[in-house]
Order: sequence, then structure tokens, then C-alpha cells
Amino acid sequence: MSIAVRVEPFDGTPSDVEFRWDADTDILTANLRSRVVSEGTSGSVEIEGMDGSWLILDVNGGSVHGVEVAVWPEVRKRPTLAPPGEVTDGRVLVSSDGNEIASIEMNTALAAEADEAERTIHFRLGPPRQTRAVRIARDILIDVDGRDRIAGVWLLSVPPFPDVS
Repeated sequence: MSIAVRVEPFDGTPSDVEFRWDADTDILTANLRSRVVSEGTSGSVEIEGMDGSWLILDVNGGSVHGVEVAVWPEVRKRPTLAPPGEVTDGRVLVSSDGNEIASIEMNTALAAEADEAERTIHFRLGPPRQTRAVRIARDILIDVDGRDRIAGVWLLSVPPFPDVS
């Protein structure tokens, strides 16, 4: 599994994130509130875990602008889960073949871990490896490995699942 990316710095402050839970399907969506207008691929990168889980990256103008957890992998709970201490702000641009719209599907091992309150959630794609964290929005980090491939996604300050009682 390999999703090649390029990381570019951006000026200003990271965008706020709009989280949305669908109480009927358990789907969690996290989108950047402000979108940078740029040229490049728009579409989605669909990552399917070996267990049938789905993580979808929304790509707009070439860069990752959102994350959707369509089918949850087994989530390993930890008493605490802290995001990486060293983080670089930037845009994560998905490599494309020049098309304006793309839909890419990848199969890989997909693992998830969360703190006890499920406010911090980390998805790891493929085998564990050395990564650097790139903040694409105030509450979304993308792990990028040494070969410039996406290795994980962090969702921070996730609101609680809606009480449907």
C-alpha cells in the first residue's frame, strides 16, 4: 500500500475542523472549514483495511482536506494517547497522474487506537515505521514516512458520539 504525497508549507494558521457524526451509521467525518483554492486532483483516496474497515481521505485541489471513517477498524483503547510532540504545519498533496478528478482505492493493514474518552484517535496505515507528523488543520495530523507516503492519520479533539437515547 503506498499513497505518495508531497508536503508543502503554508502561510497563516491551520484551519479549524468541522467534525460530524452520523448517529445511524457511526460514520465520523472531519473536514477543514477553510479550503485553499488550488489546482490539482480532486476526489477521494479510499483505504480499505484487511478487516473490512474504511478510511476515506477527501482530496480537493490536490491536497487532503478531510477524513471520513466509514467503517471502523477495531479500536484499541489506551488510558492516554498523546499526538506527536514535534509537528510541522503544511499541506499534504496527493500525487496524481495529472487527472483533475481521482478516486483511488488501496488495501492495507489499518489499525486504530484511541484514548479512553475517544477524543484523540490515531489510525495507522500499513506496518509501523518512522514518521513525521504534518498538521493540515488544527485537529488533523497526517503521518508521513521517510519515503513520502501516508502512514497514518490523527484526529484530535473529536467530539463525543451523539447521545441517541
